[in-house]
Amino acid sequence: MRIGVIQSCYIPWRGYFDFIDSVDLFVLYDDVQYSSGSWRNRNQVKTKNGLRWLTVPVRYRFGEAIDTVAIGRTTDVPWQEVHQRLMQEALEAAPYFTAAMEIWKAAMSANDQQLSALNERLIRMICQYLAIRTPIALSRDFAPKGAKSDRLVDLCQKIGATTYLSGPTAKGYIDEMRFREAGIELEYKSYDYLPYPQQWGQFVPAVTVLDLVANCGPRSREFLKSHTPNERVVTA
Repeated sequence: MRIGVIQSCYIPWRGYFDFIDSVDLFVLYDDVQYSSGSWRNRNQVKTKNGLRWLTVPVRYRFGEAIDTVAIGRTTDVPWQEVHQRLMQEALEAAPYFTAAMEIWKAAMSANDQQLSALNERLIRMICQYLAIRTPIALSRDFAPKGAKSDRLVDLCQKIGATTYLSGPTAKGYIDEMRFREAGIELEYKSYDYLPYPQQWGQFVPAVTVLDLVANCGPRSREFLKSHTPNERVVTA
């Protein structure tokens, strides 16, 4: 069984969903410390005036786990209204804008009070639209022990994973020897994608996947898969 483990993100980019589609079980790794300034509570849209941030306000204590971080409130205009206005500015001219906004609005209607719950809801709904059928689990349900690579290996062993798919940015800190000792194959995900039709000039890849949905609709999966194979670095 190949598993992939990533922290939840707010309406992630298409590579996140290719990652989910590349494994037999995807684990949301949200029982780890929340870090500000990350993708956990924000993403970008491309407008005629350039990239704009969509940021979910949060309330948290230092050291708090992602899956306990509360969604905050803004003092002036509700953040949901700001996000909807920015997405309309970015995507309203796209042919499948309605489909993209229906996903987002349906998630907002649940009125989630925690960031992780909102992220999970959006991720599941986008997977459904993209016909990604990979089961999604929560790391907290497996009570992984240890820290860093030891914790990931423990999680893999509790799940019964034979292969662990990692994001490429983990190369700098993951302990490959721990996976080798545990008899778990280790791969790094490749993110190599073709551009798709996009609004507002030169193509920009690192934006929310709702940009892909709005521009390509039912054809979105044609632009979802990486064209470069994963890097296999540890064999069991």
